[in-house]
Amino acid sequence: MNFAEASIGDIERELEAAEKAFPQYRRCPPEQRAAFLERIGVEIQSIGDNLLTTANSETALPLERLTGERARTIGQLRMFADLIREGSWVDARIDRAIPDREPQPKPDIRRMLIPMGPVVVFAASNFPLAFSVAGGDTASALAAGCPVVLKAHPAHPATSELVARAIAEAARVTDMPDGVFSLLHSTRNDISAALVSHPLTKAVGFTGSLRAGRALFNVAAQRPDPIPVYAEMGSVNPVFVLPGALAERCDAIAEGLKNSVTLGVGQFCTCPGMAIGIAGDGFTKFVQRVEESIRSAQPGTMLYSGIFNSYEAGVRRLSGIEGVRTTQAAGAGVTESKALPTVFETGAATFMKHRELGEELFGPSTVVVRCNSREQMEAVAHRLEGQLTATIHGTPADLTEFSSLVSILENKAGRLIFNGFPTGVEVCSSMQHGGPYPATTDSRTTSVGTAAILRFARPVAYQNFPQSALPPELQDGNPRNICRLVDGEMDYRRGL
Repeated sequence: MNFAEASIGDIERELEAAEKAFPQYRRCPPEQRAAFLERIGVEIQSIGDNLLTTANSETALPLERLTGERARTIGQLRMFADLIREGSWVDARIDRAIPDREPQPKPDIRRMLIPMGPVVVFAASNFPLAFSVAGGDTASALAAGCPVVLKAHPAHPATSELVARAIAEAARVTDMPDGVFSLLHSTRNDISAALVSHPLTKAVGFTGSLRAGRALFNVAAQRPDPIPVYAEMGSVNPVFVLPGALAERCDAIAEGLKNSVTLGVGQFCTCPGMAIGIAGDGFTKFVQRVEESIRSAQPGTMLYSGIFNSYEAGVRRLSGIEGVRTTQAAGAGVTESKALPTVFETGAATFMKHRELGEELFGPSTVVVRCNSREQMEAVAHRLEGQLTATIHGTPADLTEFSSLVSILENKAGRLIFNGFPTGVEVCSSMQHGGPYPATTDSRTTSVGTAAILRFARPVAYQNFPQSALPPELQDGNPRNICRLVDGEMDYRRGL
């Protein structure tokens, strides 16, 4: 199958179509948009095994994993359909007029969220379904009422085409306006920059590397009218192993860490790339168990050669640092793009000296850092950059003793995990999949869960508008039957 490289003319055409579709699409009744999202899921399911085998051939991800990812993709679409049917996500706020207030009358002011306009989405490499063509960014933007122009990831173009055709068919069946969704293929950086800099683009969703995400962010910031880039980028996802937990279940934590590090050949944005503990017999045993597990772990084929080459270069770079001990899985005769699981062990002083030990190495590896005291552990935590997740293994007594560590990590990560591992991101309303830079470009947002829709909406206030001209969500009768904040108090599905 051949895929045409997008041109500047293609960008112009697709964004103009999206802009033309926007007024009609944003005014589609929520029920119609919800039906569109659900129909996308139906069309994806109807592709059948061809979708899974195509994705498997392009990414080397196993069919079982892809089957689960397809279910997650369809589930996300249904979740956003349910969200917009219910309607309260628009955060309607009403302050009624007080015409006889002294010294000045109070006006009637009503505020809600509305869609921003055409959104450009960049598909991720490591989730060819759930973070790709019909993934969370696309689903949340369409749910908000924004047309989407998507740039497919070159690692899985055929998979992208199959899903794009499913979206197009869903749009046809549900009578969506032309231009509500389009897909472009490109391997060129200038095409990516042109998508972001185009004056009709109103927001950007991205999942990928820090280098690429920051480049897109810079392009958006340099526009005459800067726009938001919601980029999920790099994260080490540190795991802090406290003394009480080591005393109770050292072996289980070590095995769990290995399993999390090697899951999907380490190609998850929540792969635990660091484990930190305090030196002692318990931590020494823990390190030994981790190294033993890594030695017996199986090499795995990575998504494509570029990721494999970056991983291999990173392993060589970290292994060459003085004071770092490297342990790898057996790898005799490993074929191209098969990565060896690796653990790097070092002391806190070496870690503090070499910043690269605290940077993401995408693949099945982790850096184990040995600290001499609680204070040194906290110094390591302070040194960390922003993270998607931070994990603590401990006992209730540990949490009390190390309460200051928890406070540090609250300022470093978007999601704190207790006695678990970060791989496995539940798709639900309370999920936070984002964090301080460089984990994301906006720590206030999430790319997973229903709150992801908020990235592609903006607030508008209507002052002294007649009822007939107000959106249904703000009318006195509350025809959408949504929750609203009225005169400073939550009003649960009632009219005024």
